[in-house]
Amino acid sequence: MSAHNNNNGSQGQATNDHQDLPLTDTTAAPASGGGCCGHAPKTEDLADAGSDDVTECLVMAGTPVIKSQAEAEGLFRDYQGQRYWFCCAACGPLFDADPDRYANAA
Repeated sequence: MSAHNNNNGSQGQATNDHQDLPLTDTTAAPASGGGCCGHAPKTEDLADAGSDDVTECLVMAGTPVIKSQAEAEGLFRDYQGQRYWFCCAACGPLFDADPDRYANAA
């Protein structure tokens, strides 16, 4: 498996991290990181975040996302007047490939 995108412009590699995962099955997430390839926010960050600043990644259902952190890292998409936040760089391109699939699940 290839490495995650490190914001160096190689977004094509990022999707390989998730190619074999059923995208809405949280049981497929690795146990070592507690979410999408280990990208769940730290417990203390979740505790400090306000409830309106926490959502769930639509691509890797069940993985919490702190909206402000996701926005600072560019891990979001605007689609049909709504903003969607992601847990890692690999989820954005997956959303882009079939946005209706994820937007309708919200």
